[in-house]
Amino acid sequence: QVQLVESGGGLVQARDSLRLSCVGSGRSFSRYGLGWFRQAPGKEREFVAVISWNGGSTYYADSVKGRFTISRDNAKNTVYLQMNGLKPEDTAVYYCAAAAYGNVLNRKSDDYNDWGQGTQVTVSS
Repeated sequence: QVQLVESGGGLVQARDSLRLSCVGSGRSFSRYGLGWFRQAPGKEREFVAVISWNGGSTYYADSVKGRFTISRDNAKNTVYLQMNGLKPEDTAVYYCAAAAYGNVLNRKSDDYNDWGQGTQVTVSS
C-alpha cells in the first residue's frame, strides 16, 4: 500500500501551464505504475495519463495527448503531470493513483489500489 498526496493545482487562464506533483510514501514506490485521473463536476472520473514503474512507457488520453506530459522521479517518490495549453474543459479535480503491476499501463480506475485526495485545477476562458 502507498499513500499519495497531490499538489500544484490552482486557477489559471486558458493556454496557461501547470505542473501537478504527487508524492508517495513507502519504499516500494518505484514498483508501482502511476496514473493521473480527473473528475469534472457532474461527470465520471476519467483517465488522463499513466507511466510505468521505471518511466520507460507512458500512455495518454486522446484529449490531452500533445499537451500533457507525465513523468516520475523514483528517487523522490514523486510523479508529475506537466499540463500545457490548458483549456476550460480541463477543469476538474485531478487525482494520482498507484497500481500494483508497474509494467502495465492501466487505464481503468478499477486497476488502481491507492488514490490521493485530489487537487483542483480550474481553467478560465
